[in-house]
Formats: sequence, C-alpha cells, structure tokens
Amino acid sequence: MRVLLVEDSESITDYICICLKSEGYVVDSVGSLAGAKAALAITSFDIVILDLGLPDGDGLDMLKEMRAQGNTVPVLVLTARHNLNERVQGLNSGADDYMPKPFAVEELTARLRALLRRPDGSLGVVITAGNVDFNSNAREVRVNGKIIKYQDAKWVF
Repeated sequence: MRVLLVEDSESITDYICICLKSEGYVVDSVGSLAGAKAALAITSFDIVILDLGLPDGDGLDMLKEMRAQGNTVPVLVLTARHNLNERVQGLNSGADDYMPKPFAVEELTARLRALLRRPDGSLGVVITAGNVDFNSNAREVRVNGKIIKYQDAKWVF
C-alpha cells in the first residue's frame, strides 16, 4: 500500500515513516501543499495522511479541491486542531477520518487499515438513476440538476 504523508514537522514525519514502513507500507512524504499537489498529480496513492497547518496554506483547502476534482483517495487528517467544530469541519470537507495530535501510532495504523478495507469506489461516488443524482461525498440529491433538500422529515423540491 502506498501512502502520501503530508506533514511539515520533520520529527513527526520521521516517526510515522519508520512506523508505517515497519508495517509494510510504502511512504512518500512531503512538507507542503505544493509538494502534496505535485505528488498527487504524478503518483497514485492508496491513502493520504494530511496535516492541516502547513507552511504554504491550509490542508482543508487542498482536501476540498481534491474532492471537487473527483479524487476519491481516502484521506486521514492528522492535526493539532482538535476541538469538535474543527473535527466536524474536517469530516464535512471530505476527510474520511480525523485524528488529533498527539496520537498513538497503533491507533493511526489501525485507522489506516480500516480505511483501506473499504471497497474501491465506495468513497465520493455519484449514483445516477434517470434524472436523479445522489452525491455521497456532498451528501446531496439532485433532480433534473436541481438540489433537493430534506427538511422536517419531508423532501422539499
């Protein structure tokens, strides 16, 4: 399994790389959004571990961009941002899992294994039946291209 680790702390990068390589993962690491975007453009990864506070921007912006472009590679956010609102925002922005720092490497590897067990194509799919589209990543339903809202236990057209 090939992992892209996006982390600007050298000590954390070294630690995660050693641990993941001992588990049999192939790890490519970058310390910036620019490096992550370049790596994603030229290499196929099975999973991405993404820090949010990077020297050249916010990892959430890259995550949203990835999902908007249809990139469904599983993303585990690993960050110092740990309050409830930040975790919810990360998950709603397209993260498949979210871990605050500090972390236990045993939990990190368990979460990676869980994400990698998911069947291919189950993340971020759009299902179309006639004139109805369901986008699992955006959590929206469209009929004839118009978003349909669910309010007060009923569908609103």
